[in-house]
Amino acid sequence: MLKHGKILLSLVLVAASIPSRSTAQRPPDPATASAAQREAMARLAFMDGVWRGRASTMLPSGERIELVQTERVGTFLDGALRVIEGRGYDMDGRDAFQALGIVSFDPEANEYRLRSYARGQVGDFTLTLGTDGFQWEIPAGPMTIRYTATIDGDSWHEVGDRLVPGEDPVRFFEMTLSRVGDTDWPAAGAIGPG
Repeated sequence: MLKHGKILLSLVLVAASIPSRSTAQRPPDPATASAAQREAMARLAFMDGVWRGRASTMLPSGERIELVQTERVGTFLDGALRVIEGRGYDMDGRDAFQALGIVSFDPEANEYRLRSYARGQVGDFTLTLGTDGFQWEIPAGPMTIRYTATIDGDSWHEVGDRLVPGEDPVRFFEMTLSRVGDTDWPAAGAIGPG
């Protein structure tokens, strides 16, 4: 009986040391997390609006293509997300390129994230803010693709570089856009209750 009593006492002590569900770490409060996301997204308000200008991109073959590039940027989910739609038009006005980016902020990790959709590809990347723009990178095996944007008032300049260790960077993309107006996209046009 004494042996069983010691085992029972040991089990009780172990059970008492395990935190109950009520004292375990709780998920973050949704209102607090949403407020932190909206505050972080406010730092990107300089991007909002409709933009248009020239872009050039170099294909893997070395051929350079000139485009009219547009960007449409606005907030969603009451300002907790920022949505970016990019379109490139060839010189005949045909739609030659489309991309969609969703920028979010993770309060627990204290980092911005970019989910990008373009040319059948999807990826999640860290977005780093600078004093006058942002940067994000795509790891591609031994190569890294880095996009760097500088936005100064109504001017948006962005470049894309291929970086391979031990080699000079290769600039394959460049765009210079001007802000042409405001937009209430994508939040506008929501379907109401009745």
